[in-house]
Amino acid sequence: MSDASLAPDAAPDRLDRLAPRARLLIAAIAIVAAILTGSLPGLAALLAIAAFLALTATADPRPLVARLAHVEGFLVVALAILPFTTPGTPVVAIGPLAASAEGLRQALTIALRVNACILIVYTFVGALGPVRFARAGGELGLPPRLVALFNLTYRHVELIRGEYLRLAEAMRARAFVPRSRWHTWRSYANLIGMIVVRALDRAERVDEAMRCRAYAGRIAARVAPPPLRRHDRLALAAALALAALVVGLDRLLA
Repeated sequence: MSDASLAPDAAPDRLDRLAPRARLLIAAIAIVAAILTGSLPGLAALLAIAAFLALTATADPRPLVARLAHVEGFLVVALAILPFTTPGTPVVAIGPLAASAEGLRQALTIALRVNACILIVYTFVGALGPVRFARAGGELGLPPRLVALFNLTYRHVELIRGEYLRLAEAMRARAFVPRSRWHTWRSYANLIGMIVVRALDRAERVDEAMRCRAYAGRIAARVAPPPLRRHDRLALAAALALAALVVGLDRLLA
């Protein structure tokens, strides 16, 4: 299974020259900087930088816009309620409800930080795919069992999804039409039960196959990864310098 098949909706990646572990480190540095930054100007600067990198790193921004639309749908509800539930100096009144300045600032802080982190993760991690992501984590020193668990979890999620699609298609072939009645609920209960049974059966077969290949709780060690190349080191240095600059200016403005 190739990485391209693992992320079929990913746009062409212009950062592919960077080593996967370097991209993970850059994303971690940027997210830590976003967490440490508390002022609105600092977070706005981080968001502008993340948006610029996201737009220049991909040739097709439509997948990015679609993902942001899903996130903003969740954020709008929370951020609309927060100003009216945070005590402080009232600035806007709607009937008996009053929005506080502290609540508005907190809502803006959350919105800027969340969007900046999402853009960073999308730009540097989103196009890696699960296999390259897990491999890069192993190269950075994550426990081998955690890396193996991540790979197996992703693989089995896809298998369970495939089983669900096949069973749902079989139900439609038998003229099943969901309605608000007991037959529909029984059919869905049987569907869930069959998915669980088939998933357990597939897991047992995979476990036996791995044991036949001498699997003992960890994947066999691979060849040591090559050292980071010059442009990887330059990108890491630039990320560190930019993060230090933003956090330092944030401390001065505080």
